[in-house]
Amino acid sequence: MGAGALGVAALAAGRRCLAGQPGEAKTPRSGGAPLSGLTLLNFRRGGALCLGVKTAAGILDVKAAGQALKKRVPQTTDDAIRGRDLDGLRAALEAAAAGKLKGALVGEEKLQLGPAVSCPEKILMLGFNYRRHAMETHTPIPTSPVLFNKYNNALCGHGSTVRLPVKVAKKFDYEVELVVVIGKEAREVSEADALQYVFGYATGNDFSARDLQTKTSQFMLGKTSDDFAPLGPYLVCADLVGDPQNLKLACKVNGETRQSSNTSDMIFSVAQIVSYISQHMTLKPGDIIFTGTPEGVIFGKPPDQQVWLKAGDRIVTTIDKLGELHFTLS
Repeated sequence: MGAGALGVAALAAGRRCLAGQPGEAKTPRSGGAPLSGLTLLNFRRGGALCLGVKTAAGILDVKAAGQALKKRVPQTTDDAIRGRDLDGLRAALEAAAAGKLKGALVGEEKLQLGPAVSCPEKILMLGFNYRRHAMETHTPIPTSPVLFNKYNNALCGHGSTVRLPVKVAKKFDYEVELVVVIGKEAREVSEADALQYVFGYATGNDFSARDLQTKTSQFMLGKTSDDFAPLGPYLVCADLVGDPQNLKLACKVNGETRQSSNTSDMIFSVAQIVSYISQHMTLKPGDIIFTGTPEGVIFGKPPDQQVWLKAGDRIVTTIDKLGELHFTLS
């Protein structure tokens, strides 16, 4: 399914989803029940983030829809993940499907997007989780997931400009990554059950300053600068993605393909990652996990071939079924 067809086409298919016909995605239910069949996003308006749902007719402005219907609705993807005001969201989708909310539809090209998830309790990262990436960096294949972290200050959205901290670093690098978004509390879950705790997936880029990353034995400093975790444009519900271990992913710099791989090259699968982390800490709804990057990063090249990113470079990060994430450096 291409980016233009992501998520529920609520205006065309909303009634069918509400009816819950076999094999079709259901619209959200009340009481915090999990969402399915939706492609969500956050966009900025008046300094605040607002929830949008991607449809065949444009982006449904959920706040505007709620105001028109005089119903409480989720304000952001974070609210939707946590099950807040889902009755109002269901009513908005039903009304939109019936053609009653045309004033709440807006063209995506007119929106300034925020990060697909804006307020996770935890941002967890995996290092060296693709076999060919481990090989290119001469790193032994890990026997356990290599975990580190970012913070919320690093989150930014599709179309953002990432300001390079050139006073403290010079060696800037890209990393396309599949991002997992947790949908319900997970503690000591089995690998067999782990995917049931995933709300959805997003395209991410673990942007890095390699000279800071390698300054000490800890990765954190090279990973946590402002805007070093572009995420989006969409948060796609897990049922629309299906098998997370068979997704093509790629990264381009100024139109040149630098990374091109498949999540089948992961050392630890999404199910293994979620289960493993949950043995050590409780995962909460809205927590996000960057699952590692494939081969092709600048850091993996011989030193005489390492041409680091610079201001003006444009990065395009793509994952099957999740859309393209664009950002520019300054």
